[in-house]
Amino acid sequence: MSEPITHLIHHPYTPPPGFAAPQPGIFKASTVIFPNVAAMLARDWKHKSGYTYGLHGTPSTFLLEERLCALEGGTHCVLVPSGLAAIANVNLALLAAGDEVLIPDNAYGPNKALADGELKAFGIRHRLYDAMNPADLAAKISPATRLVWLEAAGSVTMEFPDLPQLVRICRERGVTTALDNTWGAGLAFRPFDLGDGLAVDVSAQALTKYPSGGGDVLMGSVITRDDALHLKLKLTHMRLGLGVGANDVETVLRSLPSIALRYRAHDQAARTLARWCMQQPVFAQVLHPALPGSPGHAHWAALCSEGGAAGLFSVMVDARFSTGQVHAFCDALQLFKIGYSWGGPISLVVPYDLAAMRAPWPPHLERGTLVRFSIGLEDVRDLQLDLSQAAQAALR
Repeated sequence: MSEPITHLIHHPYTPPPGFAAPQPGIFKASTVIFPNVAAMLARDWKHKSGYTYGLHGTPSTFLLEERLCALEGGTHCVLVPSGLAAIANVNLALLAAGDEVLIPDNAYGPNKALADGELKAFGIRHRLYDAMNPADLAAKISPATRLVWLEAAGSVTMEFPDLPQLVRICRERGVTTALDNTWGAGLAFRPFDLGDGLAVDVSAQALTKYPSGGGDVLMGSVITRDDALHLKLKLTHMRLGLGVGANDVETVLRSLPSIALRYRAHDQAARTLARWCMQQPVFAQVLHPALPGSPGHAHWAALCSEGGAAGLFSVMVDARFSTGQVHAFCDALQLFKIGYSWGGPISLVVPYDLAAMRAPWPPHLERGTLVRFSIGLEDVRDLQLDLSQAAQAALR
């Protein structure tokens, strides 16, 4: 090699093995180099026995997948670019034209939107069921039902269902269950060990939230214990070309060791503020699974009393206040920022038009305008003062 640039590209130096540090090394690759053609032809991308192409896994993604399996109690994991991508991966892997999927009526909105859009266009039917009424789920499962989505707690309105009973109903009918486990994060309860031998078949999670913890990463995961089910998910994952960036993998790997500490801090602060809100006459109802009187509290206590709860809660602002006043309340908050998502260090607030999301109006919810809070890592006393000043300024 006479030219410097060629020597630079093909430099023979390899660092010695045996380097150890608190954070793992990060491998960035699209192309993977094989020692020879035989090795290239022998490698199988479907299993973690070797590397074929960056999209199918690197040492960094394999490491994150294994750690996430340890967190949730699964054995197989695929990483995707977002929580919604995780939901899409599950749907497209397990459903075909003529099939039916059942979704909780209080589920994450984009899950329902995906079913009403792309899935419907593909000839896949969907129906909504009342997650707080297991009999409604049992009545709606049909011979065409191939998948039932579960969510605990429900998005926005925070109802906590009888998750073991819903899983039991599906198991008795031979229907696959998929749980959106973003709220629980593998910490509030174990999705693959719900007691009495019950387990969900698939756990999908938005790693964007607590596993990342910084409000700066978009990523999702799909975890299962079933070999055949994982292969279906993996094949669809490959055909869709789903992949995640090495820098994002690095961020999540760095954040994971502190997830339990952060989850507990978010939980404690949220409960403190939710209890304070219960004493404020401007709020007709406070929705937090860990609080007595909140819909599904008994189910939460049976499953999660030792694991805790996420740092989310919602309030129903009394119906005597207009939507404009509620928006003014959100605008008046100074520490709480207006923005979607949760699980990061900054507290967030979002008002919702519940009437447009849930029809008919759920009987267990008071009338009013719903506002959801995501509690960050600020001092809880400062957050309480912020809520107080905003309520005094706008809810009069």
